[in-house]
Amino acid sequence: MTQSSVHANTGTIVSVHGSVVDIRFADSLPPITTLLRTGTTDEIAIEVLAQLDRHRVRGIALTPTQGLARGMVVKDTGAPLMAPVGNGILSRMFDVFGRTIDRHPPPPDLEWRSIHQDPPPLARRSTRSEIFATGIKIIDVLMPLERGGKAGLFGGAGVGKTVLLTEMIHNMVGQHQGVSIFCGIGERCREGEELYRDMRAAGVLPDMVMVFGQMNEPPGSRFRIGHVALTMAEYFRDDAHRDVLLLIDNIFRFIQAGSEVSGLMGRMPSRLGYQPTMGTELSTLEERIANTDKGAITSIQAVYVPADDFTDPAAVHTFSHLSASIVLSRKRASEGLYPAIDPLQSRSRMAAPGIIGDRHYHLAQEIRRTLAQYAELKDIIAMLGLDQLAPADRATVARARRLERFLTQPFYTTEQFTGHVGRVVSLDDALDGCERILGDEFKDYPESALYMIGRIEEADSKVQAAR
Repeated sequence: MTQSSVHANTGTIVSVHGSVVDIRFADSLPPITTLLRTGTTDEIAIEVLAQLDRHRVRGIALTPTQGLARGMVVKDTGAPLMAPVGNGILSRMFDVFGRTIDRHPPPPDLEWRSIHQDPPPLARRSTRSEIFATGIKIIDVLMPLERGGKAGLFGGAGVGKTVLLTEMIHNMVGQHQGVSIFCGIGERCREGEELYRDMRAAGVLPDMVMVFGQMNEPPGSRFRIGHVALTMAEYFRDDAHRDVLLLIDNIFRFIQAGSEVSGLMGRMPSRLGYQPTMGTELSTLEERIANTDKGAITSIQAVYVPADDFTDPAAVHTFSHLSASIVLSRKRASEGLYPAIDPLQSRSRMAAPGIIGDRHYHLAQEIRRTLAQYAELKDIIAMLGLDQLAPADRATVARARRLERFLTQPFYTTEQFTGHVGRVVSLDDALDGCERILGDEFKDYPESALYMIGRIEEADSKVQAAR
């Protein structure tokens, strides 16, 4: 059934409160999540969210409600909101209704599917733990991602979440022959336009789909755009048997849109003003992201943390779904250590010897220990100076500072701003570099020689060029 198919059932508008519309049906009530259409050309879409009594339903408008009035006729489409799927959606940009927004004609012969799907049953889920390489040193070494898992990028405004997501798209399409789907929830239209241009210039658009529920759109549209992206991702996983990288920017805006919808529906708010159904709504989205016998959807989600408060209910609920947490630090960003990932706060459940191997595990533990000792010594250095430390502590500080600089990396997506050519670094090269720094092989090198390089061998060429 396509989205334009019309059911015989009709109703009339009883009341309009902003985006909330109450509709009376004389005959049968449409089920929850059914899409209704009204307006002179059926341009206004309403999704049923509650059945109030035998004859009335309450819905949330997915489009602006200008022009709606009591007594207007509403058509029951007989189906939920649908999303287009198929190979024809590759390299295109869509809105919540599956309409193209990239100024090109709509792709022909698409199949339409309901955005409301059940998560894959446990019998179909893969039980193997596999690592998903990103080509970014600090992530692959200290917080490896899980294939078919969910990783969160946590950080406040302006610490580099979108830049890191964009770099991962670039690296993934180059390394894995899969599909990338970028889902923009409540983000700026400027970012979407820039991303589209950058991906086209990088040559990765043919294996990519973009869907956007922009910041200026009604909360109902922003609330459903994530389900649209997941429906597309499930097609590539289950029907095309391809691995999918699903990037969501920003999952906090999904929770925020749900909070707005809940408030408009008149529900009593929960803690800090969030909706009482936040846990259920987030689980409905997150549980569909899984590794199955046919393929995997690996998701990387930017999470805006309000006022950098990690005890905020939105951050806490999101943490519970993730296999890896990548925490971005404003302090590291101010020091120029990009990507500004805090290695001591970031975690991954993949970082176990049974999954990543003994060498990788022990190296990661040694790196964390060295960086943690340096963090403890910073107060003493600030008060008394580096010279007052014991020789062993001075050696630890030297290693830690060189590790911090080696774990920075030039990005392809920031070449035009930094002047540094982007690098993709294999896990073996990253581990080799860290091991040699911990072995004091570079103790006589200036710290700057290890800053913004790819493989450790590049430090030699920087030292030679400086002479």
